Amino acid sequence: MTSEQPTAPRATPHVGGADDDLEKRLDDELTAFNTAAADGARTEPLTVRVTDEAGTLIGGLTGWTWATLACVDMLWVHEDRRHDGWGSRLMRAAEEEAARRGCTDITVSTYTFQAPGFYPKLGYRERGRIEGVPGGHEDVYFHKRLAPGTTGKVLGA
Repeated sequence: MTSEQPTAPRATPHVGGADDDLEKRLDDELTAFNTAAADGARTEPLTVRVTDEAGTLIGGLTGWTWATLACVDMLWVHEDRRHDGWGSRLMRAAEEEAARRGCTDITVSTYTFQAPGFYPKLGYRERGRIEGVPGGHEDVYFHKRLAPGTTGKVLGA
């Protein structure tokens, strides 16, 4: 008895730089897969922006929520305003919105040359580090439990 395997069509990987079409296709495919695996939960963008009276950007935050999980992707405050409390206010606003959306957990990562001392002051607990960041740095991962429908309060910090 002979078992023949069907021959797969020939394929060649192509390596390059930015590829908007590929990025969109992968996002669409993974979103569909993840939505199915999470009982229909869809990822929703989350942004917080702070501007002054003139409309100049002071700082901002981008991230997403997905069912009970929120994640902060980027947090930035203009260098001249970094010690005015805007980072904390941006994070609190994101936590409040995440909790309003039903999130119970929020995550964020930062490099050791950025702000690893900032997040514990807001109730985040370090959950892991990955070495190998250029310059001998590490990527530090943080997590915080939220009480849904509250104002970003910590549960069991």
